[in-house]
Amino acid sequence: MVFSSLTFLLLFVTAFIPLYFFGDLVFRKSGMNIIWKNGVLLVFSLLFYGWGEPVWILAMLFSTLVNYISALVIVKTQKKWLKQAVLALGIVISLASLVYFKYAAFFVNTFAGIFSLPIELPALVLPIGISFYTFQILTYTIDVYREEAPYQKNPLRLLLYVSCFPQLIAGPIVQYGDVAAEISKRSTSMDDFSAGMRRFVIGLGKKVLIANICGKALLSLPSDNMSLAGAWVFAIFYALQIYFDFSAYSDMAIGLGRIIGFKYKENFNYPYISSSITDFWRRWHMSLSGFFRKYVYIPLGGNRKGGRRTALNIMIVWALTGLWHGASWNFVLWGVYYGVLLMVEKFILAKAIEKTPKVLRHIATLVIVLVGWVIFYHTNTADMIGHLKAMVGAGSGMMDAATLDVLKTYTVFPVVAMALSTPLAKLADKITDKNDQLKRAGIIISTVLLTGVLILSIMFLVGESYNPFIYFRF
Repeated sequence: MVFSSLTFLLLFVTAFIPLYFFGDLVFRKSGMNIIWKNGVLLVFSLLFYGWGEPVWILAMLFSTLVNYISALVIVKTQKKWLKQAVLALGIVISLASLVYFKYAAFFVNTFAGIFSLPIELPALVLPIGISFYTFQILTYTIDVYREEAPYQKNPLRLLLYVSCFPQLIAGPIVQYGDVAAEISKRSTSMDDFSAGMRRFVIGLGKKVLIANICGKALLSLPSDNMSLAGAWVFAIFYALQIYFDFSAYSDMAIGLGRIIGFKYKENFNYPYISSSITDFWRRWHMSLSGFFRKYVYIPLGGNRKGGRRTALNIMIVWALTGLWHGASWNFVLWGVYYGVLLMVEKFILAKAIEKTPKVLRHIATLVIVLVGWVIFYHTNTADMIGHLKAMVGAGSGMMDAATLDVLKTYTVFPVVAMALSTPLAKLADKITDKNDQLKRAGIIISTVLLTGVLILSIMFLVGESYNPFIYFRF
């Protein structure tokens, strides 16, 4: 099921919210309301996940059970070697499930190709969201081992953490320690409910009114034999699409979470205003960067063991980051691309970057990011190379008819989208917050605008037949 679908908006949500808050009306005095809320949330989360392929619920249940048992043994035993062995076994089993579904065909076929073996393993159907919920459940077991998070005695509450539908399929990656208390006790104020609804509608508008339109523009552009203009226009539209698509899901997840009492951390912080690659990755998919920093980079030694070890750790983390996105060499190359760039910034250009005017740093960062999205987009190596060549003028000329048509059709749309990817709204809030009258006017205007966004989004969805989120396939 997709957040930006009429089924979710008009059926799922309208059934879930009244049932969820029914517990506050009936069971608040007895203290049973959290049991009711968790029960309703768990049932609807499993329904949400199993809507398309119910069989994949079994994979999620298996992963949850493995980590529940692992944490139980870790807490009950006093022997350090056994704690370590159980932790390692839990991690291996959890990752084995992910590797089997996502990477088995990739590794086998790569090995067969290297040694010219007559073997070809077809890619398996990937359980949706497996990369996200696998990483999330691992944070539970690892943090219990480190004594950084409480052990969860109730397996249903642990399953609720894994399956909680707002952030289940495409993040943000929620570490168990961040929501452990809220699983046991949470409440929603009217301010929380209002803010959550606003955030959800903002995400819906990003997805339906910007990301989907960018996707339609991409379909009208040639994906091979590109002109110089076509190559850059394609890269810009894809950069806008993937940002508004993925940040939309995060906005909707954060908004839904706040409605039901969870305060999820931010996942994006206007990455396209970055003035360095380091800055970009502090702003883009922050929950994934945080996961790899806490659970891979720091355990490897981080930057505490000298320059060479730091460089090696960076490359390991970024190769894994690329591979996490998909079983394809372009994702690995994309990860290595950023790993090399981050090392160059850290060890070679740090002082020069500081002295460079910010506007130039910003332009250079955007160009590097656009090139990165080209690598990320093309799973076919020949298409990727052709696109990169076209970006430096070695394509099919300066301009092509299809690109010209797209520019005429969408005119100022990409410019508006670029503007909306900056913190203009936050700036407006700061200005209005200084004056009570302006603040009240701002609330009224934003409410009217968001109501319009909701209505317009639903109208657009009526005519849409296909609008999945890009990160569903990861």
